[in-house]
Amino acid sequence: MIRFGIIGTNFITKLMIEAGRHLEGFKVQGVYSRTEERAREFAQTYNAPLTFTSIKDMVKSDEVDAVYVASPNSFHAEQAIMAMEHGKHVLCEKPMASNEKEVRSMVEAAKKNNVVLMEAVKSTVMPSFLSIQSNLHKIGKVRRYVGNFCKYSSRYDAYREGTVLNAFNPRFSNGSLMDLGVYGIYPMVVLFGRPEKISANGVTLESGVDGEGSIIAQYKDMEAIIMHSKISHSHAASEIQGEEGVIIIPNISEPKDVYIQYNSGEVESLDLPDQYPPMYYEIEEFYKQVKDDNRPFCNNSNENSLLAAEILQESRRQMGVSYPADH
Repeated sequence: MIRFGIIGTNFITKLMIEAGRHLEGFKVQGVYSRTEERAREFAQTYNAPLTFTSIKDMVKSDEVDAVYVASPNSFHAEQAIMAMEHGKHVLCEKPMASNEKEVRSMVEAAKKNNVVLMEAVKSTVMPSFLSIQSNLHKIGKVRRYVGNFCKYSSRYDAYREGTVLNAFNPRFSNGSLMDLGVYGIYPMVVLFGRPEKISANGVTLESGVDGEGSIIAQYKDMEAIIMHSKISHSHAASEIQGEEGVIIIPNISEPKDVYIQYNSGEVESLDLPDQYPPMYYEIEEFYKQVKDDNRPFCNNSNENSLLAAEILQESRRQMGVSYPADH
């Protein structure tokens, strides 16, 4: 059994807990919130016996084995490091932290304290993504990767009316690139590694975060294109273009219904239907990492998280987007 302490009482956390319930040995042990009332309310909903209004008290508890960090991006590093310094394993929502320096500090803390740190990117551990990986050779030499995730944010309505919510506030290390662009970047890093160079553009809003943007990443014999937006929607699929065919990925954030369209006209399904909710697979992998010291790290390795953080930071630099956490 892994007894989780939860930081962040939002819809992402609810999805995580509902997915985790399908995993034997998953238990929500404690809930942190700034107010006792909110902590108690959330804990009662998910049958958690403990509530905390202090993160330090949570991570010091002998009744908590691991911490799930789903607070605003700007708090990830401080909270995760505090947990790891008290011997807790950490499953941290994406993006891992505000910048590369913070991610590097988190990775060092995990090594120093001999605990598991894993970035909660659901897409790269889902069955159909693993199917893409194992079948990538079928499309021949890859020449282009396109990672497209553009989703109009409901919070942008408030922004347009003059209210800047957390999603568009640079104080919380937010914006389109960090929240949605990472869904295109992470699979690129997993499949193709480090690009030789990147070129990033974007539209910066008056609040100081990016509303949308794009990245071109150059590899030795291919290129990758990332498109992201929180101020417009796209229905276009993502794809991997090879010399013998194309892998079509309708939704890069939750890969399913994926298939190869060969140059010959033949179509081959690569889809492996999900047996569980999308977030189940990241929790399952985290669980395996915690239970088996000798298990090779999965796609969501600390090395991949560091590389993704480097790309996110360089892209922001080129776009002219900075956060208080950078200074």
